[in-house]
Amino acid sequence: MEKFLGLFDLESMEEEELRTMSPLVFAYIGDALYEIYIRKYIVHKYKVKVNELHKISTRFVKASAQAKIIHAIEEELTEEEWKIVKRGRNQKSGSVAKNASIIDYKYATGFECLLGYLYLLRKTRRIQEIIYMAINIIEKDK
Repeated sequence: MEKFLGLFDLESMEEEELRTMSPLVFAYIGDALYEIYIRKYIVHKYKVKVNELHKISTRFVKASAQAKIIHAIEEELTEEEWKIVKRGRNQKSGSVAKNASIIDYKYATGFECLLGYLYLLRKTRRIQEIIYMAINIIEKDK
């Protein structure tokens, strides 16, 4: 059982180990993390059917929304956080933007990269601050 639980111990990595990890790995984790936070928020705030919940959550998680968020909060980020965003943004991805411009897609990857990086550093409070700002930005945009 202990060996099995060790599979989930990714967040105990040291900062030095994280510096060598691919930004796309951070984005992979950050994408899932952001989706969970948004779904929790949507379920809590909106009392509607599931298909409607999905439509609402799309406003928050689509690439253009994430790009808008990262531009809006740039001044709120530390120098280290912005470097992580740029690493994610500049990383060559194997996937193609489906319903977004390539620029939005790259900045969205940077946003997800930042969230994944912070998650792996166990900086839960900072993640929540960033997601709080993100929600407010998108909610104002209705």
